[in-house]
Amino acid sequence: MRIKDIFKLSAFPVFVASLCCLSPVILVSFGLASVSFGASLATTLYGTYKWAFRAVGLILLAVSLVAYLRRQKGICTIDDAVRRKNEIINLIAITLVIGVLGYIFFLYVVVHYLGVFLSLWA
Repeated sequence: MRIKDIFKLSAFPVFVASLCCLSPVILVSFGLASVSFGASLATTLYGTYKWAFRAVGLILLAVSLVAYLRRQKGICTIDDAVRRKNEIINLIAITLVIGVLGYIFFLYVVVHYLGVFLSLWA
């Protein structure tokens, strides 16, 4: 498996998991909300619902892994999965690590500095 495939698998789940703080930035940048509303929305979404966004991101990561294994690798039955269990375990571990690191980088670096640039938070 190439690293490009792993990034493709984890890009959308990382984006969805980061929507708790990205959605106020998007609303403010498109002029659909004021900065004060965006800041309060970010506080509410990140403070109260961050685990829900993270859980949805993790579920989407699992779904993308299953779809990849079925379509690209041809692992459709339990017998196939048992025979190739080491490959599956390695793929899950690498994808999970890349997904968590991507989430941390995207949320705490990219979204944070974009929010600072838009004056949503200090």
